[in-house]
Amino acid sequence: MSDWYERSFGEDYLLVYKHRDQWGARREAEKLIFWLNLPPGAKVLDLCCGMGRHSLAFAEAGYEVTGVDLSEVLLREAKRNDAKRIVRWVRADMRNLPLAGGFDAVVNLFTSFGYFHDDHEHIQVLREVARMLKPGGRFVIDYLNPAYTAAHLVPRSERMDEGQLITERRVIEDGYVKKHITITKENGPGAGADGAWAREYMERIKLYSKEEFAVMLEEAGLVLEQIHGDYGEDGYDPETSPRMILAGSRA
Repeated sequence: MSDWYERSFGEDYLLVYKHRDQWGARREAEKLIFWLNLPPGAKVLDLCCGMGRHSLAFAEAGYEVTGVDLSEVLLREAKRNDAKRIVRWVRADMRNLPLAGGFDAVVNLFTSFGYFHDDHEHIQVLREVARMLKPGGRFVIDYLNPAYTAAHLVPRSERMDEGQLITERRVIEDGYVKKHITITKENGPGAGADGAWAREYMERIKLYSKEEFAVMLEEAGLVLEQIHGDYGEDGYDPETSPRMILAGSRA
């Protein structure tokens, strides 16, 4: 059976996360450019680029951008939005990148980390980040803040979109935050006896503390230099900050 991330990042992902807009990506990219201290024309790798919102924002700001993702569906959407062909799009697994490196910066955004079962797989991702960077090159990993996530977890939410009911159930167990997504449409083809059919997905992110993340970064040859609590703030509080945005450089 395929892993959850091979099933979840398809057509329905575009529906569930359609509220993520390009304006927000531009605003976040501006902050990232400042944190990374990127020189004009720098080479940027957007690792797990998804629909390419941030890749396009970096490219529009004048940077040479490569966007990498495993999902054919999300890359197709990214290419559709890239009418001017200003980004290089590559399909690949983040643990084994078919690239030579030489990037000034690598960004990994929107909690696109912690997908796997074993710590060594996550360390391998970080090693690939280090391999992609020039000596002294910089990285940003935008990850959830575990304590804040636990304190503010919404166990269940529902909304209607395009005539479909999207139900999201969230739980923290076995060291992971898990989201179960059900998309239900009434009276569609293949509907069950109740007149409805549903599609189900699961997302699973392993929870790492700041200290645990720092150890993995060091093992991968990366130096943690700063942690930001959100795109609107430069400080980080392990209890109250919504995000844990880690920034640093190749050792």
